[in-house]
Amino acid sequence: MALRMSERAFENLVGDALDLLPEELMHAMSNVVILVRPHNDDDPTILGLYSGVALTERTTEYSGFLPDTIEIYREPLLAMCDSIPQLRREVAVTVLHEVGHHFGISDEWLHANGWG
Repeated sequence: MALRMSERAFENLVGDALDLLPEELMHAMSNVVILVRPHNDDDPTILGLYSGVALTERTTEYSGFLPDTIEIYREPLLAMCDSIPQLRREVAVTVLHEVGHHFGISDEWLHANGWG
C-alpha cells in the first residue's frame, strides 16, 4: 500500500536530501531550480527528471538561459515505498541522481554507483 504524506512533509524530505550534498557541490550548482510535482505527465512512473544544460556542457556562450529544472515526483515515490525510512532513502537517491545530471554525470555511472 502506498504511503500518504502531506506535500509540505514531502518537500521537507527533498530539502533533507539536498542537505546531504557537500557544501562545495551546493555552491557549485548554477542556474537550477528544484521543484516537487505530483507526477510527470508524459511518464507517470518516473521518480525525477533533470532538464537543462549540464554544467559540463556549458560554454562561454551560456548566457541568458532560463534555469535548469530538477523535478521530483511525489506520487510515484510514495507509491513505491512501504515505510518512511524507505521513502527518505528513495527521495535522497532520486534527488542526488538528478543533481548528478546537473553536474553532467551519466545514468550509467549513477546506476553503477548506487544512485539510480
